[in-house]
Amino acid sequence: MTTYSQMYIDGQWVASTGTGSISVFDSTNEQVMATIPEGTADDVKKAAAAAKAAFGSWSALTPAQRAEYLNKIGDALAVRMDEIGSVISRETGMNKPFSNMIQVGLPINSFKQAAAVAQSFEYSRQIGSSSVVREPVGVVGCITPWNYPLHQISAKVAFAMAAGCTVVLKPSEVAPVDAFMLAEIIHEAGLPKGVFNLVTGTGPVVGEAIAASADIDMVSFTGSTRAGKRVAQVGAETIKKIALELGGKSANIICDDLDEATFAKAVMGGVGKAFLNSGQTCSALTRMLVPRTRLAEAEKSVVAAAGGMKVGDPFAEGSNLGPLASAAQRDRVQSYINKGIEEGAKLIFGGPGAPEGLTTGYYVKPTVFSDVKNSMAIAQEEIFGPVLVVIPYDTVDDAVNIANDSVYGLAGAVFSADKDKAIGIARRMRTGQVEVNGGAFNPNAPFGGYKQSGIGRELGEYGFEEFLQIKSLQL
Repeated sequence: MTTYSQMYIDGQWVASTGTGSISVFDSTNEQVMATIPEGTADDVKKAAAAAKAAFGSWSALTPAQRAEYLNKIGDALAVRMDEIGSVISRETGMNKPFSNMIQVGLPINSFKQAAAVAQSFEYSRQIGSSSVVREPVGVVGCITPWNYPLHQISAKVAFAMAAGCTVVLKPSEVAPVDAFMLAEIIHEAGLPKGVFNLVTGTGPVVGEAIAASADIDMVSFTGSTRAGKRVAQVGAETIKKIALELGGKSANIICDDLDEATFAKAVMGGVGKAFLNSGQTCSALTRMLVPRTRLAEAEKSVVAAAGGMKVGDPFAEGSNLGPLASAAQRDRVQSYINKGIEEGAKLIFGGPGAPEGLTTGYYVKPTVFSDVKNSMAIAQEEIFGPVLVVIPYDTVDDAVNIANDSVYGLAGAVFSADKDKAIGIARRMRTGQVEVNGGAFNPNAPFGGYKQSGIGRELGEYGFEEFLQIKSLQL
């Protein structure tokens, strides 16, 4: 077990003003893997003051100078990839090869990409007699989740710092160890004091203090829609900028024009997209929409794909699905599986209880419901576990209406034999990104949602712009 007794504020490791600690549990064996300080509002106050004091000199550096630090941090993350990947597998349950590639690979890309964007970005343009310039927003409070912990930290911290902002980071208390490792790397990189600050603790205490702080100019939050609403409410008291990346219930429309082999491939691929990171993915394709006339065909392929997944220790060879990140999340997912049964959905794979032989660790059975009505709770509410619902539709218009019949709008997918038709359907989906015919995730494209899936975008140039203000100089 690792004990972290200090937080990182103003370029040094310091004790919390509080005396509490929080236990961090290993998702694979339910044992305590680390303890961290339970931060206080006073800790946030100190961190925000340090970030505010550092803002002037940091924002005055050239983009190239800031990029040098960011590239150095990215290189150091690469050196420690295997170590950090192992920690995140224990924190979240993601299988180890994916953890290295996604949970550490994407953060490396974020620091490198933020450095590149900062140097190529056009910070001013002439509009008539005015020079319109972009300037860093100031101190940014970054509040991040547990499912892709370092990725979400990097999507905020790297781009905010690249833009010339200073940051106060509150990572999820469920998966915070990777944040301490990042702080170690940042310290070793010689980043000027106060530019990056780490305060650990709970949302109701540390998160609220960040949202309320008059010294913090912007909050970038990723998490549940419920918590995001609270951040926006508290942040409104000081009229700070709020960026939110929230929940999703993304629809995957599979069209009727596919031949039998391609249809099976699309369905089976969709199962994998629903179950990535054991379903602990905000953009997971958790609603599969299939033609009613081909429902039985789809069910056969879904069961084959789900049955081919091996649930087990994320460090074991061949394991596809690890445990969920916490006991609370496991119990939440189990309650939704039971709710689906109560609602009368057709259970075609998995179901309640732990997988056979996996009574220790936060494991659940990958579960699929079919012939689901879009009005059911399991089709409307974000479950955040390996639970897929298959919904039949009659026409393309019907499919689009079902896809859009959601408070969320984070992601989506469409698969058709006609690419132009697929793009046309994608354009009609009220969601922030749509995967067309299996198009791969692009970590440099903007990521974010419509409706209650959030406000603003992350990653790449669009994510960089979120951390800039606009000023007009009338000449």
